[in-house]
Amino acid sequence: MHQPTQGRFHFDRAELWADGLIHGLGIVLGVGAVAYLIARVVAASMPGLIPVAIYSSALMAVLITSAVYNMLPVSPVKWLMRRFDHSAIYILIAGTYTPFLARIGESAAAHVLLAIVWIASAVGVLLKVALPGRYDRLSIVLYLLMGWSGVFAWESIAQLPSVALWLIVTGGLLYTLGVVFHVWQTLPFQNAIWHAFVLVASGCFYGAVFQAYAIAPSS
Repeated sequence: MHQPTQGRFHFDRAELWADGLIHGLGIVLGVGAVAYLIARVVAASMPGLIPVAIYSSALMAVLITSAVYNMLPVSPVKWLMRRFDHSAIYILIAGTYTPFLARIGESAAAHVLLAIVWIASAVGVLLKVALPGRYDRLSIVLYLLMGWSGVFAWESIAQLPSVALWLIVTGGLLYTLGVVFHVWQTLPFQNAIWHAFVLVASGCFYGAVFQAYAIAPSS
């Protein structure tokens, strides 16, 4: 099993406890949040169950794979889970775009962007699975480019409810700021801080999806 040469993989007990607490909280909140979101959409016979389900599945995939990977001790199994963890990030980015771009409707820009982010996601997953640990720094750049690619279709995305837009922008900024701590590997509790940013940013995007589909589905 290929062992990555970049990254920090050894943490003391306090750091592991802090990171584990954040991951555990993320999974518990995630399960409840996606169940409530889907229940709201189904109960109100609202359109968009499929894109919401895609987003929800992608979110839970990231929360679970990240928890398993980060809590495992250094071992061949950890390196295998690292592939899935990093691949799930690509899927979450595309999965998060899906409900927003589907919500817009008949926008050509939205359709094109949705196709691009899913193609980029597939390429990213392929690289992570076939060439694990080879392009980690490049992957961070690709994550950010995919995440902010919505600016190229902003005129269409701006049709979303204003609260959802603010939550999207806030979530994007939090993810981006969190990358600073992700690469700051000499900082104590660096991994826990990074994952705290991820958790809060994910909450912002969840709020945006909830706003678009469960609060203002026809606005």
